[in-house]
Amino acid sequence: MNVKNFLALAASVLRRLDAVLPPLTQEPDWSAIAFRWQKIGSKGVLESLPRPHTFALDRLAAVDEQQRQLVRNTEQFLAGRPANNVLMTGARGTGKSSLVKALLHHYAPEGLRLIEVDKSDLLTLPALLPMLKARPEKFILFCDDLSFETGEDSYKALKTTLDGGLSQRCDNVLVYATSNRRHLMPEYMTENLANPQGDEVHPQEAVEEKVSLSDRFGLWLSFYPFDQEAYLQAVQNWLEDAGLTMDDISKKAALNWSQSRGSRSGRVAWQFVCDWAGRTPEQRITD
Repeated sequence: MNVKNFLALAASVLRRLDAVLPPLTQEPDWSAIAFRWQKIGSKGVLESLPRPHTFALDRLAAVDEQQRQLVRNTEQFLAGRPANNVLMTGARGTGKSSLVKALLHHYAPEGLRLIEVDKSDLLTLPALLPMLKARPEKFILFCDDLSFETGEDSYKALKTTLDGGLSQRCDNVLVYATSNRRHLMPEYMTENLANPQGDEVHPQEAVEEKVSLSDRFGLWLSFYPFDQEAYLQAVQNWLEDAGLTMDDISKKAALNWSQSRGSRSGRVAWQFVCDWAGRTPEQRITD
């Protein structure tokens, strides 16, 4: 093999290796207020998000009590006082993840930072925490739409993050998670029977293992389906955010929109306003 062919072969091998090897470790852009943690190999990369999706807290409707408790917990955290990890559960589209995004909008000037962590990337959390521990900012690890299926073991890394394991929990890190179900791992009817069918010798211990993950969140917040009044309030809030006002025409259109979707929620209200704000004045009258 001549030198030219050898160099071409070496370059081909290096390109293929570059596709599978983790990138060189780089210092994150700590000037950002939002990040995404992504698993790369056995570690990960902290990627800054230059334009995070945030909005004011007063744009949210029908979650006043949940907002009050979450704001209080977050302010304790920012002040250096004890605060809890938070699990937000309940009906879809009712403002669980929106509340977390709105917190970033409000408290970023006070040092709050948000790190989005997908369920598939939880196994590498032990590599992330040492990076955050020495920073002066306060970090919320945001796990949206969190739940686990049978056989998944990434929840074990999350349990360690929540409780700290043998080492102490990071003082400047909390976990805020949202889920449509209160117990994050699946449970089965057979687990409630005195003698369930299967190979599990101590079935009650398996049940305890599943419940223990939710128990590690100190603050539980429940969210409920919207009634018509709450839905229309959400529509009005988002219309004001778009520079529009609620009138009889938009109110009727909003109700028709929710009926066509078969649902009333903050998400449906926001989707309606996206459609309504994009129409021309003539389309709002004739459609």
